[in-house]
Amino acid sequence: MYKWKILAICVTTFMLLAPHTSRALNTAPDLPDNDDIVGAGAHFSWIIFSMLKPELEKFSGRKITLYGKNSMLGQGCNAGIKTAKLSNNKRDTFGFVCCTLSDKEIKKQNIRVHPLALEPVMIVLNKANPVKNLSSRQVRDIFKGKITNWKEVGGRDQAIVVVTRLHCKKRPGHWKRILPDAKAFRAERINVKSANEMSQRVSDFSGAIGHIGSTWIFEAGDKTKAISINHKRPTATNLKNKSYPFYRKLSAVTSQDPGADVLKIIHKTQTGAGFKKVAQRFELLPIAQ
Repeated sequence: MYKWKILAICVTTFMLLAPHTSRALNTAPDLPDNDDIVGAGAHFSWIIFSMLKPELEKFSGRKITLYGKNSMLGQGCNAGIKTAKLSNNKRDTFGFVCCTLSDKEIKKQNIRVHPLALEPVMIVLNKANPVKNLSSRQVRDIFKGKITNWKEVGGRDQAIVVVTRLHCKKRPGHWKRILPDAKAFRAERINVKSANEMSQRVSDFSGAIGHIGSTWIFEAGDKTKAISINHKRPTATNLKNKSYPFYRKLSAVTSQDPGADVLKIIHKTQTGAGFKKVAQRFELLPIAQ
């Protein structure tokens, strides 16, 4: 009982602090006063464009300014859409999103979507946890709150700390492949606002479980590990053969009438050798164009 009281205090503290320790503003960035092509949006897609930036700039002959490296600073899917819509005959912009957009939203926003890849959503535990595999049903039951102790799934006699990042709640896919609605998740959980916070909280609690995209770059101090689901690793191969259940779609977005240079760099991203290398590094499954 004492352990549960301590856990409850910790969880409550983090739930209260989370809104104040991150700034998920989802606003378009201030555009530089120059001829740069500006891209902004979700952190994970930012990593792709950042790694390809030298190749894309050489290919297009234009400088590219990117926003969204740290999702705690407010660059998310909504910011990506807003930035894409700022494009005009004097300014070239595009955005990037890590969630699927419905046809209704695409039409309402008057934008074009350029799919890049499917990304595994990794189920992550603290490295101190001996559990290496869970079934997809066990994962869902843990996030629901039906399973609350690791001993129920072959681990230690230890309370499970659920960490969630339930962003873009009205969009299909992403975390909704774990559970389809935010209300289905266990009430006693830690809610975070960014991938960085997710990694930190799972590192903080030896009994934690969370979810994060495979494009996340773990730092030396992180105490997180990705586990297999149904004895399948979160890889591009297992996404392709549909044996890994949790994933999301990464896409670039533009206005309905983007500049020629913007279309060139997006097409280069979709089809170039550089993107294939990035995809291999992060286990992304490129979407054939």
